[in-house]
Amino acid sequence: MDKNVRRKHTPEFKAQVVLELLKETKTVGEIGSQFGVHPTLAGKWRTTAIEGLRGIFSQRQVNDLAQRDKLIDELYKQIGQLKVELDWLKKKMGLIR
Repeated sequence: MDKNVRRKHTPEFKAQVVLELLKETKTVGEIGSQFGVHPTLAGKWRTTAIEGLRGIFSQRQVNDLAQRDKLIDELYKQIGQLKVELDWLKKKMGLIR
């Protein structure tokens, strides 16, 4: 395999590497060799995972998701209401029977 070819790693593969890194039973270099990735890249994945974990446990993210769901529900309600009104107007104008 050509070393200059850029490979795409699946999220599952990255998670497996990060889990191995978090165990701290081997060095980053050993884990990089084991999985065939550069130690710097593996370290970046670990940093990204740790930052993501902080967000999972934050109350702000939970509140943001709740607000987004509430907004989506409200918008679907408005769309439904507008559809009913449009159908009523079309019926009154004789466009549909």
